[in-house]
Amino acid sequence: MTVTAEATDPTPPERGADVRVVPPAVFAAAFAVAALADRWHHIGVPGGRRARPLGVGLMAAGAGLAASGAATFRRHHTTVIPHRPVSTFVTAGPYRFTRNPMYTGLSLCHAGGALVLGSVWPLATLVAAVAAVRRLVIDREERYLTGRFGEEYETYRRTVRRWL
Repeated sequence: MTVTAEATDPTPPERGADVRVVPPAVFAAAFAVAALADRWHHIGVPGGRRARPLGVGLMAAGAGLAASGAATFRRHHTTVIPHRPVSTFVTAGPYRFTRNPMYTGLSLCHAGGALVLGSVWPLATLVAAVAAVRRLVIDREERYLTGRFGEEYETYRRTVRRWL
């Protein structure tokens, strides 16, 4: 009987940021709670139906910003999934003016959805969603990126806003 030992790499594989939630799911859950609250007790937005075109515009701008951020990551061959290790530090495209274009885009979509729905509830839950994403995702990503890219990331962080 022959026993063969498998070669093992002594260094563990690189891990990404310690993120355990999916940011789009946070925004979707917050919006779902808002929609339920609106069914329970509707509180309209100022402007009522006249605010809907603005809401559609915000949603389109948000979707475009989020898609642009994701496309920029793909062009630079790095992951959009927060808990996976990144291969490249990206400062191109929308990352020139916001460190989080995908999360900013989701926030704009959420705010636009409030106007389309004609309810203030999504605006209230947007605050909770942004706070949750900041604490559960962004803070962890920033620690990871600082450890991974050091002073280069710290300089970027000092010069580019987190949101807009």
